[in-house]
Amino acid sequence: MKKVHFIGIGGTGISAIARMLLERGWRVSGSDLRSSPYFEAVTALGAQTVLGHAPALAKTADLVVRSSAVRDDDPEVRAARENGIPVLKRSEFLPVLTEGYQVIAVAGSHGKTTTTAMLVQCLRSGGSEVNFILGADIKELGKNAQAADNPAFVIEADEYDYMFLGLQPLVSVVTNIEYDHPDFFHSPEVYTQAFADFINQTRPEGSVLLCADDEGILAMLENCDLLPKQMLSYGFRDGADYQIINHRLVPGGQRFELSIHGQTPLGPFELNLPGRFNVLNAAAALASAHIYGSDLSACAKALAAFEGTSRRFDLVYQNANWMVINDYGHHPSQLSQTIEGAHQLYPDHTIWAVWEPHTVSRTRLLRHQFAQALAQADRSVILRLYGAREADDSFSPADIAQEAGKENSRYLPENQAAVEHILANRTGKDLVIVFSAGNGPEFARQLVGQLSKEQKND
Repeated sequence: MKKVHFIGIGGTGISAIARMLLERGWRVSGSDLRSSPYFEAVTALGAQTVLGHAPALAKTADLVVRSSAVRDDDPEVRAARENGIPVLKRSEFLPVLTEGYQVIAVAGSHGKTTTTAMLVQCLRSGGSEVNFILGADIKELGKNAQAADNPAFVIEADEYDYMFLGLQPLVSVVTNIEYDHPDFFHSPEVYTQAFADFINQTRPEGSVLLCADDEGILAMLENCDLLPKQMLSYGFRDGADYQIINHRLVPGGQRFELSIHGQTPLGPFELNLPGRFNVLNAAAALASAHIYGSDLSACAKALAAFEGTSRRFDLVYQNANWMVINDYGHHPSQLSQTIEGAHQLYPDHTIWAVWEPHTVSRTRLLRHQFAQALAQADRSVILRLYGAREADDSFSPADIAQEAGKENSRYLPENQAAVEHILANRTGKDLVIVFSAGNGPEFARQLVGQLSKEQKND
């Protein structure tokens, strides 16, 4: 039995791999600089974990896997290499993890976590558990990974650091392509080519499923060289192999049908999530399940019961006057689509967008697009920028608040000031969406704490 040591074991991607190996019976150790729910989860499952650096654990492992944020001069990386122990990135370890399985990989700039979770639930609707890894907990299951005695392996295929190039999928899905991660991909062309390279990794007998509505995907098809594969499409557009038709809003959600290759439509399918983009995510999941051989009538029941994933339009508090939602949105398109969906689903609420900017490079490059997205909310608050893997204090998002709307947008880098501003400007029916890929849940907890305190005093 091999022992694998993970550097950054508390992160979403690394913790998912660690959980899967633990469930397979492997010995696992790991370190992280701070605790997190994922760190605590893998510790509870039996991983030997340390907060801080743990070179002693690294040099006693058979293999070390590091997150993309871990540099070559990390003490654990050095300790492993000095003792002749291989140190791999996720992309380099994925062939080991997925060997012998039928991989269904979901890639895309946006929507891949939700689509992957929907697909997992669709495949589970047939009565068997499946192997899966994704970047958030599936609410119904309370975890972000699982090992199972099943040939199917569903995985969220992350483009950052070329992680998805470690896969050779039987079914490759791309939800959309919109330039992101400028700290790693130095131009839109390099970014788009990465997705073409991912598609070219698809097994010769496999299938590629692409969103017919996405301009970024259409540009990739026109400008990049793709190996011959079975190419299928989904979306609202006429001619899509899996075409969404009869889409309509219903109380509490949405309903649609799916016409496969122009045949009599299947459905209706019900979805308890807002936004046209989530209908596309659902169609991608249904199409992927159909390509793999699943019964879509069983998938329909799973989709109707789907509760979402953590930090994806995740309702964390509600009373008669307030709703507070955590969302992982950190790109302008994600903010814009989610705000639009919130307006549709809750037209009688004042929509607040509370945004924690994520990485300096993305915030600076897309600042005008962020301002336009925030302007769609009735009111917006910008929190302190979360630098993540970038250390640069020279840029402030204050001007984005000005551009988004002088009257209804504020830059309030201190959480307490932001909470007080929201409470002081309540309208009686307020929905607060906290957009963050960093510390947003901490702000949400602070706001909810104050709201709960008020409710007790009433």
